[in-house]
Amino acid sequence: MKKIVLGLSALCLIALTSCKDNAVNKIEETNLKAAAERDAASSKYPKLEFDKTEHDFGEIEAKKNVETVFKYKNTGNAPLVITGIKSSCGCTVPEDWSKEPLAPGDSGEFTVKFNGVGQNKITKTVTLTTNTEKGTEVVKISAFVKPDPNVSAADNS
Repeated sequence: MKKIVLGLSALCLIALTSCKDNAVNKIEETNLKAAAERDAASSKYPKLEFDKTEHDFGEIEAKKNVETVFKYKNTGNAPLVITGIKSSCGCTVPEDWSKEPLAPGDSGEFTVKFNGVGQNKITKTVTLTTNTEKGTEVVKISAFVKPDPNVSAADNS
């Protein structure tokens, strides 16, 4: 049994070392150049710059619908693609963003609507899934929601 294992090990060793020289000879210069160009292009990312990353609605009435617009620009070296925008809760709704690639230097915008649910200081996040180097970008909204005068104090607690 030892002879068989030893024989197979020697055969594998010979097979692996004999292929080593052949692999080096099979590399073509044109393939190396193409790979280098591809790698250089893949290191270029879009960069998302916002006019603001936070918006404070200030003091608002309970259940009052408010909205703001976040404007952004692609300051990177590749087309920007926003594949999705999600909020941290259902009371905050992002809408109206372009699903088409945004060329370097071009601008876009999206709207965030907040329905005024909650009490006191409220902060919500909106996360954009993008093809930037980080992969996600985050903006925030906040507001101070005044208590609803039509609801009794016992219901607010």
